[in-house]
Amino acid sequence: MPTITVDGKRIECKDRQMILQACLDAASPLPHYCYHPGLSIPASCRICLVEVEGLPKLVPSCQTPVRDGMIVHSTSPKAIANQKQVMEYLLVNHPLDCPVCDQAGECLLQDYSYQYGRSQSRFEEDKHKKPKKDVGLNVLLYNDRCIMCTRCVRFTREVSGTSELYVDGRGSKEEIDIFPGKPLDNKLSGNVVDLCPVGALLDKDFLFKQRVWLLKEAPSISPVDSGGENIWLHYNEGVIYRIKPRYNAQVNTWWISDDTRYSYKAVHDEKRLRGARRMQYGSQIDTSYSKAIEEADAGLRAIAKQNGEGSLYAMLSPMMACEEAYLLGKYIRSIDPQAVLVLGPVPSTGQNETFKHYISGKTTFTIQAEKVPNAAGIRRVIALLGGPTADLAGLADSANSKAGWIVGGYLSNWVTDQLKLPKGFKIIQDILPTTISDRADVLLPAAAWAEKDGCWENFAGKIQPFVAAIAPPEGTRREGDVYYQLLGRGGFYIADEVRAEMGEPFATVKLPDIHAQAPEPEFIEL
Repeated sequence: MPTITVDGKRIECKDRQMILQACLDAASPLPHYCYHPGLSIPASCRICLVEVEGLPKLVPSCQTPVRDGMIVHSTSPKAIANQKQVMEYLLVNHPLDCPVCDQAGECLLQDYSYQYGRSQSRFEEDKHKKPKKDVGLNVLLYNDRCIMCTRCVRFTREVSGTSELYVDGRGSKEEIDIFPGKPLDNKLSGNVVDLCPVGALLDKDFLFKQRVWLLKEAPSISPVDSGGENIWLHYNEGVIYRIKPRYNAQVNTWWISDDTRYSYKAVHDEKRLRGARRMQYGSQIDTSYSKAIEEADAGLRAIAKQNGEGSLYAMLSPMMACEEAYLLGKYIRSIDPQAVLVLGPVPSTGQNETFKHYISGKTTFTIQAEKVPNAAGIRRVIALLGGPTADLAGLADSANSKAGWIVGGYLSNWVTDQLKLPKGFKIIQDILPTTISDRADVLLPAAAWAEKDGCWENFAGKIQPFVAAIAPPEGTRREGDVYYQLLGRGGFYIADEVRAEMGEPFATVKLPDIHAQAPEPEFIEL
């Protein structure tokens, strides 16, 4: 393993690793704009130039591979002079938009201007103005803020493979643009906002909503399909404002789909169920949550006693956490040992949607056809619990099923004309109203995925945990808390505690190192 010395610090590197990535891995960052580990390396921004002993001129650290014994200087007079010159050139036409820019607080141009820039500008002429553009369904382009790092252009070619963005013009008139009649509307388009190191590409949905230094973050998993994309939930004062990708080399690398990016909107839907209800004389009435739970428990026990074993069922939603499904299965089997466990509806588009590199044709990202996050996990939990099981068709045809506990939690209406359920006593636990919830004997408003802890299993069998970002709305309860109460367990639902009880492979599921190092990108000569 080669070892280099950077500004007097010895760093162990991977073979043929670039100097910049080696420094980033060793927590000794060098300034950079155009470099991103998931894209090709054009070495165009030039702020990462360093002095290497034995070489006659400054070299781009992002594009220069290490060799054993290499001595690198990033703070030598030559390197510092280059950094100051690059910053001065970039700021010549850059507007002083920091007070109104959404990128303020996480802007590399802002940070580097303090570290490597001048306190006053020597440029006395009028700045060159460029227009603001609406380039796609979710993205705005503030061209006068752009520093031409070309990360966004490379993304649309090398990851999405759709090539909507290109560089138009030269010199001070150079700018990012879209081809006529071809807006930036691919299903990965929001990633260009994450890639932009300045405030040039902005998310319309987040625009002017919140200052980034006020946001807190919680690690979570995408709820929109079975891909298991790792994400950050950015929230403040009980409101989720945006979703950002969380790096995971085995799942989604640096990217997420736009469906995932805007999935938080269902959490704050105005139609959210916010109060327990129960049926009385043929119509639903409002009731306290505690009273509704007692009514549900008493109804199930009475029907099981009257009709014998096998008269109860539980429909476990693929939106539930594995731990919640396990607890509900344990509860209903404590009343009826032969209660039937059923996997709820699993909506699907029929086929996966793949994105490929525009030259090599290599698949870079896949959006899964299965539009729920935990169908595989629910199947695993049902197998773990054992006992009678059925599919939805078999449940509908069952004459023995007299009462059931039905869980929803889907991000949109999941009840279709094809869904048939047995007649009889029904307890519905859901986040949004449906035709079934309107007819429930007991209605229990539930928590959305961002409001609770748990784990999901993706299509590839990878079990991944997520944590709550915000509290459930008033009038709702986390499913796990409800099941804890029904099982007679004290306190509140604790996901780690339930996973330990479930045994392998759940018992060892832990949040990964969220600061794990990214792999070295492939070198592509441009």
